[in-house]
Amino acid sequence: MEDPTLDKILNQYKCDSKKLLPILQAVQEKEKYLSEATMKYVAHKLDLPETQVFGVASFYSHFALTAKGKYIIRLCDGTACHVRKSDNVRNTIRETIGLTGNEQTSKDLLFTLEIVSCLGACGLAPVMVINEEVYGQITPEKAQELITEIKRKENANN
Repeated sequence: MEDPTLDKILNQYKCDSKKLLPILQAVQEKEKYLSEATMKYVAHKLDLPETQVFGVASFYSHFALTAKGKYIIRLCDGTACHVRKSDNVRNTIRETIGLTGNEQTSKDLLFTLEIVSCLGACGLAPVMVINEEVYGQITPEKAQELITEIKRKENANN
């Protein structure tokens, strides 16, 4: 079964197996993550073993092997943020976007929560980033307000 979107990306790199890394980067940029089916398709088209494609994708931490939300929330849990109760913010975010257990992405694929070791803004602790927007001295209430506003805007656009 042909995939015109993936074929376009593969053709940009002339189906050159030596360009596997930039191909996977381009695919992830387009699809937001690398699904198992996508990696198998790329392996087939590049005449590479599936294990090689899976190996590259799983080795590099910037590749996502599960679907991510439209809004990526990164919450710092480094020392400065942790001391200033980032765990309370994390709990509020998880509840607000409806995460249970080990889930990182909301069922509606609107939000993904990533807990990170450091965002490099310790003076603003606790710090949260939504996509590229930085929010310092974040409180559970402020985090909930920001997420609720995003949900409201998204619902208005649908």
